[in-house]
Amino acid sequence: MDIKKRKLLVPAKLKPEDTIGIAAPGSPFNLKEFKMGVSVLESMGFKTYCPEGIFNKNGYLAGGDESRAAVLNDLFADRRIKAILCARGGFGSMRVLSLLDYDIICKNPKIFVGYSDATALLSFLYEKCSLVTFHGPMVTTLSEASKRTRLAMFSTLTNRSDFEIKLRKGVSLKTGITSGTLLGGNLATLCHLVGTSCLPSYRGHILFIEEKGEALYRIDRMLTHMKLAGCFDGLAGLLLGAFTDCGPAKDIFKVVTRIFGETDIPILAGFDGGHGKENITIPFGIKTILDAGRKNISFKWQQTG
Repeated sequence: MDIKKRKLLVPAKLKPEDTIGIAAPGSPFNLKEFKMGVSVLESMGFKTYCPEGIFNKNGYLAGGDESRAAVLNDLFADRRIKAILCARGGFGSMRVLSLLDYDIICKNPKIFVGYSDATALLSFLYEKCSLVTFHGPMVTTLSEASKRTRLAMFSTLTNRSDFEIKLRKGVSLKTGITSGTLLGGNLATLCHLVGTSCLPSYRGHILFIEEKGEALYRIDRMLTHMKLAGCFDGLAGLLLGAFTDCGPAKDIFKVVTRIFGETDIPILAGFDGGHGKENITIPFGIKTILDAGRKNISFKWQQTG
């Protein structure tokens, strides 16, 4: 079956008392933070399911590759599970991509949420399965998430109404209005997917990127690498999230402006998404309008499909 021609898979919204399954596709996690995050989910009115395998440890991985992949496949196959939330990022999601079952996922589309290392899964699920996913908090980060972050997550996962986000500290690096499907995530993870079949084409799309703890020259190198690889050809727009512990914002903006200087696309910075103090949940895969002049982004569920 040609996955490219399959209709976009839009998972059903969450309802009260729906069950959220927890996966650990990357690194081991802090048990105290995990339990606190689970309590946050349950305080929202959801049930949680924690497969025994997610507590495994294998060095810097939360168990073996086969075990971590099996948890994901089983969660997608389980009809009782309505959403899947990653426990933590770290590293490891890329290692399970070749072990995931396309057919199981496509036959059981459901909400999938994560960021950072889980960017590999967000990209895979869109490119290979045409599944709408969600860039947002993970279980351990929910433990200390702001009220705004928690409310945004609940609202985005339980609604399918169009919505708009006005950037509180938005910076227009290049004004203009554009529309397209929003995709992306953690810059380093996206860069390491270049050359694989798991990285979507961004032609006609709006790209979102964020990062943490990377030196300015490394950000420059990653963006330059992706540009030389043709990843930005035909890009419709660019949205910058948090670049935490990456140096002064003005220096980040200079690098971005230079890399994308030859393109006439709107570029908006300052979105509260990623490794910053707030991590607002947003859907990947639906029609999005970016207005860099007005410093807002609009998500159009009703025009998606």
